[in-house]
Amino acid sequence: MIVAFLGLGVMGEPMALNLARAGTPLIAWSRRPPASAELRALMAPTAADAIARADVVLLMLANGDAIDAVLGRGGAAFGLVRDKIIVHMGTTAPEYSQGLAEAVTAAGGRYVEAPVSGSRVPAEAGQLVAMLAGDPADVAVVRPLLAPMAREAVECGPVPQALLMKLSVNLYLITLVTGLAEAYHFADRHDLDLDRLTSVLNAGQMASDISRIKTVKLRDREFGVQAAARDVHYNSELVAAAARRAGIAAPLLDECERLFAEAVALGRGAEDMTAVVAAIEARTDQSSNPNRPTLIAPDSPN
Repeated sequence: MIVAFLGLGVMGEPMALNLARAGTPLIAWSRRPPASAELRALMAPTAADAIARADVVLLMLANGDAIDAVLGRGGAAFGLVRDKIIVHMGTTAPEYSQGLAEAVTAAGGRYVEAPVSGSRVPAEAGQLVAMLAGDPADVAVVRPLLAPMAREAVECGPVPQALLMKLSVNLYLITLVTGLAEAYHFADRHDLDLDRLTSVLNAGQMASDISRIKTVKLRDREFGVQAAARDVHYNSELVAAAARRAGIAAPLLDECERLFAEAVALGRGAEDMTAVVAAIEARTDQSSNPNRPTLIAPDSPN
């Protein structure tokens, strides 16, 4: 079974590399050449060429517009999905995924959702957690293919249940990391020793793999990207929109969405999500200096 992996970004490149190193017959494609020489040797000249040669097509692309463009949705090129299993591994609105599933099925293809939880570090280690949704027979084909990338794969039911599950996970992640950023800001402005704060947090019952990574980044103000603030803002918008459509209150997430919008407006979008601390700092500086111009993020709802 030949697998095409389309989208070699921060997450996609290590995921595809783990597939290749596990011996998966792999074809890769990305708009930008990957850093890995191993993957460059597996690159198809075009996305259409990769899709045509594959049995299963894994998509790790930024958003629905990117997916539509790569698959040629709405045009003759979309016919290449016929007899293929299209696996959507990124994060989009659930209703987008539902529509894509219907389009793929109408074109004679099969469709599985398989979004993953984790950032660059677990992606490199093959320790992501995948959520699967789709026809059980198709899920059964896809599930073993994910083993080199994910330590666990959880079946969630029909499309778009996997993406709704991913948004639930992202809500927790976003509020968790934003809370950590606020805690470091609080401690810093009280002149506490941030090394000691890091030791206390990482030794306590709230510690987790993600908190141990993010506490060090906040302590050292090292914002090298693992999950970019711009992408986290996009994800927070997806969660907030899904909550509003369902009439669900999400007050913590709503405030995080505003903070990430402000961080992006401050020019921190390409940095790690922990750079949201810059937006919190800006609010403190504003409150201590009322004459300072107020930052209003361009896409903030307020």
